[in-house]
Amino acid sequence: MPSLRIALCQVDVVVGALDSNVDLLLSALDEANQADCDLAVFPELAICGYPPEDLVYKRAFVEDNRAALASVAAATADCAAIVGYVDADPNNPDVLLNAAAICANGEVKGVYFKQGLPNYDVFDEKRYFTPGTELPLWSIAGVTVGVTICEDMWIEDTPCVPMADGGAQMIVNINASPYHQDKIEQRNEILDALVAKTGTAFVYLNLVGAQDELVFDGASVVIDSSGKKVARAGQFVEHVHVADFQVAEPKEITLPVHEVTSRTSPSRSDLPPKLVPLLPPLHEIWEALVTGCRDYVYNNGFTDICFGLSGGIDSAVTAAIAADALGPRHVHAVMMPSRFSSDHSVSDSEVLCHNLGISSQIIPIEPAHQAFLEMLDPSFHGSEPGLTEENLQSRIRGVTLMALANFNRWLVLTTGNKSELAVGYSTLYGDTAGAFAVIKDAWKTQVYALAEDYNKRAGRLVIPEGIITKAPSAELRPDQRDDQSLPPYDKLDPLLKELVENNKTASELVADGYDLETTQRIARLVDIAEFKRRQSPLGTRITARAFGRDRRMPITNLYRGAAGRDEAPRRF
Repeated sequence: MPSLRIALCQVDVVVGALDSNVDLLLSALDEANQADCDLAVFPELAICGYPPEDLVYKRAFVEDNRAALASVAAATADCAAIVGYVDADPNNPDVLLNAAAICANGEVKGVYFKQGLPNYDVFDEKRYFTPGTELPLWSIAGVTVGVTICEDMWIEDTPCVPMADGGAQMIVNINASPYHQDKIEQRNEILDALVAKTGTAFVYLNLVGAQDELVFDGASVVIDSSGKKVARAGQFVEHVHVADFQVAEPKEITLPVHEVTSRTSPSRSDLPPKLVPLLPPLHEIWEALVTGCRDYVYNNGFTDICFGLSGGIDSAVTAAIAADALGPRHVHAVMMPSRFSSDHSVSDSEVLCHNLGISSQIIPIEPAHQAFLEMLDPSFHGSEPGLTEENLQSRIRGVTLMALANFNRWLVLTTGNKSELAVGYSTLYGDTAGAFAVIKDAWKTQVYALAEDYNKRAGRLVIPEGIITKAPSAELRPDQRDDQSLPPYDKLDPLLKELVENNKTASELVADGYDLETTQRIARLVDIAEFKRRQSPLGTRITARAFGRDRRMPITNLYRGAAGRDEAPRRF
C-alpha cells in the first residue's frame, strides 16, 4: 500500500505580519525537508493570518500576500506544501477567494478555492469571499490527494465526498478553526463520519495561537482510511509534527488530477505513531486563556502587564494565567486598598504574589477617594453614600492602573468574569478600564474550578486557600457580598448560560421551571448591560457563544420576552 510522510505544520501566524509569517512557514518547511517528508501542510490563510477581516478590501494587501506566497513556493523542492492565502479573480480583483496553494519544486502547481463559507457565530466569510466550484485532485508522491479548507468538511454538501468518489486516496483539510469548549469532540465526530462514509484517509491541520478574542488550539490529526488515528499534534503549541501513514489502494479516477511531485516515497524506516494526548477539560481551558493572553500582549508590541489584585478569586486567577503566559517577571500586581478593604485581602494577595514570583506594590486609594468626596460634596448636597461612592473607588483604581501603564509602557489587564459581565456587575470606566479581559468568557463557577485545578496541577496552594474560600465581594462598602445583589453563583450561572449561550427568553425558562421573579430580574439585567459590554475590553473566547463577535445584540432593545408587555419607548 502507498505511504506518505506528512509534516503537520502548526504555526502561530499573526494577521498582517506577512514577512514574519513567511519566516515561520519557511522554518517549518525546512524541518519538513530535514525529516524527508513528502508533504508539508499549513493552516488556512497561513500567509496573511486569520481572520484578516477588512484588510482584504485593500488591494495592496491581497497583492502583498500573493507575493509572500510566491516566496514560500520558491523555497519548496520535492516536499510539496499546501499553504492557505487570499487570492483574487484575475479578471476582477474585487472577487476574493479563500485559497489553498499546492506548491512544489519552486512554484505554485495549482490552487483550490474554499467552497463552504461560514457565516455564523464568529464567522462572516460571505462578507469577503466568493465560493469556489472546482474539484481538482493532486498527485503527490504517487498518492492522489484532495484539498479542502475548514468549513468544506462541515457542510452538508461537502466537496470531500465527490473528491473521494472521484479517486482521492487522501483528503487534506486545512483550518483556522477557533477553539471553544467541546470543539475537539465536534471535529472528531465530523472526521470519523467522513472517513466512514468515504473510506478515505484524512489529514486535518489546524492553526495555533490567538488573534484578538479568538484562540486556535491546533490538535491537528491524521486518520487512515480504516478510521484509525495515526498521528495527533499537541494543543496550543507550535510544532512540526511528522507522521507516516499508509493510504488505501488507488481508486478509479474520474476527476482531473494534476501532478505535483512524481517521486515515490524513498526507502526509509517508518516513524512510530505519535498521538499527543488531549488535555483534560480544565487544563485545556487554562491553556486557551494563557495562549490568548500571551499572543494579545506580545502581538500588540508589549512585554509587561499590570492589573489590580484585590484578594479575590478573579484577580488571583488572572495573575496566575498572566504569569504562565508572560513569565513572572513581566507581571506587575497592584494592590489598591480602600477604607473597606479587609486585612486578609491584602495579606492573601501578598502570599499569592510570592508564590507566583510576580512583582507587587501597594497604593492605597484612600487619599484620592477622600479628595474626590470632598470635591463632590457640594454637588451631592450631603446625601447618604450609595452606589455613586462605590463606583468612584473602582474608577480611582482604573485611573491608577492606567497611569502606571502609561508611565512604564505596560498593558492593563482587567479581571472581570462572564457572570459579572452578563449582569453588568462591574463599574464602567473603573474595573472595565484596560486593554484585555483575560477571563471575560469564563463563568464565575468556572473561575473557581480553574483555580482549584491549577493548584492541583502545581501540587501546592499557589492560589491561597483563603482566596478560594472567601465569600465573593467587591469590598466597596462595609461587609459587602456579591450574594446581596445577585443569586449565589452556583444558581446564577446555569440561568445565565440558558439566557446567553442558549438564547432562551425569561418566559421559556419560567416554563422550564425557573423562578419567575429571579429569572425576569436577571434577564432584564442581561439586556440592559449591553451598553457596558460594548465598551468593555475584548477577551479570549472559550465558550461557543461569548460576548463579542458571536453575540451581537442591539444596545437599544426593549424586547424582554417575558410575560406581559415589552417596555414602551418614551415619547416626548
